[in-house]
Amino acid sequence: MASFPSGTTIVTTSDTGGGWWGFTASSFCSVSLDPPLVLTCLATGAQCFAAFAEADRWNIHVLQHRHAGLAMRFATRGADKFADSDFAPDSAGVPVLRDASVWLRCSAHSRVEAGDHLILVGRVEEVGIGPEPPMVYFRRGFHSLERPADDRATLASVMFELGVGWG
Repeated sequence: MASFPSGTTIVTTSDTGGGWWGFTASSFCSVSLDPPLVLTCLATGAQCFAAFAEADRWNIHVLQHRHAGLAMRFATRGADKFADSDFAPDSAGVPVLRDASVWLRCSAHSRVEAGDHLILVGRVEEVGIGPEPPMVYFRRGFHSLERPADDRATLASVMFELGVGWG
């Protein structure tokens, strides 16, 4: 699968005690336009598994190239994932990285067990888009993309059609 190019995301949530949890995922895609649903996949052996298995909300951040080190940290077991980063709590207390290329605030829609992973399906409630294009993960490395001419206008149009909030 390393030869399949994909975006890189960090998915974050908070537990019932207010603790922050997160993981890096390249498994991320759109599921439905009506309602607006996306999915990501989490290994059942991940340290953050219990928090996400119970979470009502999570945020998905599509990363830009300058976040490559952050992506590696969130993929490292035992790392202090939120140290020296630009995450801040959103209105629900879930960590959000507002300078990501795109961030999506999601509420839990469903969870599906699939082998050694849990598929998290989230209903998109709010979207924010930054000025920088996302990075791509390909053959075990991160690569930059060129910035599209008018990506903000295109996303704004799509989000308006879906009736999803804009951050």
